[in-house]
Amino acid sequence: MATARTFCLKCSLHLFKKGPNVGSIGTNVFMRQSNTLSPRLVDVHRHSKLLDENQTQDKADEILEVPRDFRFVHPEFMPPSLWYRRDKLTEYLERRDMYRRRSVMEIPEFYVGSIMAVTLADEYSPKKNSRFVGICIERRESGLRANFRLRNVVNGQGVEILYEMYNPLLQKIEVLKLEKRLDDQLLYLRDAPYEYSTFSFDLAPVPLPKASSVPVNTLKVKLNPRPWLQRWERAGLQGVEEFEVSEKQRIKAEKATTPWEKYDLMKKYRSGINEYDRGDIIQEFYKQTELNKPKTLKKKPLKQV
Repeated sequence: MATARTFCLKCSLHLFKKGPNVGSIGTNVFMRQSNTLSPRLVDVHRHSKLLDENQTQDKADEILEVPRDFRFVHPEFMPPSLWYRRDKLTEYLERRDMYRRRSVMEIPEFYVGSIMAVTLADEYSPKKNSRFVGICIERRESGLRANFRLRNVVNGQGVEILYEMYNPLLQKIEVLKLEKRLDDQLLYLRDAPYEYSTFSFDLAPVPLPKASSVPVNTLKVKLNPRPWLQRWERAGLQGVEEFEVSEKQRIKAEKATTPWEKYDLMKKYRSGINEYDRGDIIQEFYKQTELNKPKTLKKKPLKQV
């Protein structure tokens, strides 16, 4: 170790004394490697000429005011929460395709619990399209893989259709009644009476007043007797009426809970999205929506003769 330290010290003193191979600005002397540029050369190219002359840096860095609940309104624009599935280049290219699709077809705001109508192109239908009305019971995935599931009861049979949000075969997405529910998913409607999942195909849209918050439907669903498709006693549901649970099932449900996860900071960090990345995506989305907005022509006042 002593010989290595003396060698490094000798090399540094040799480079310090040797003038031509060392970059200098004024009296400040510094050493640099052979594969780096001197600060003087970097300063010459620091001001980029790629920006438009009329576009100032302040305008380029303008920050738009966006709502706080953006990630709940448009969750498909948020990248996947799993860190090993993140790829910024793929996410950027997917968002570009999503902007193009939104410029052709309007995708309205909706939540789990909203009643929707979707028109899909169907070459085997006499009208070349099919329209389905149902309640949104699930919304998942992100990017071009974003999808949602509608449920309705047709001829006494529960029917569910999974739609890909950015499928080019989609012709129209309508929100007949915009509302939320107490739970993030309504898959328990499969084990509930059909009256909670029955909606008319001729349902008229219910308008929502402007500048009003989205209403939350606090309806409590009564589940059918067992057997169920899932163990709903372990899901911690809020939009379901209380049901009987045996002592054995209650003990198993308590063992399956993981209350320590809310204190696991590393898991929250890995399963969450960085605030800076989220902010950049939000700003990008609203800038694109502002650019794609149709421009309204202002009527000029008539001149009095």
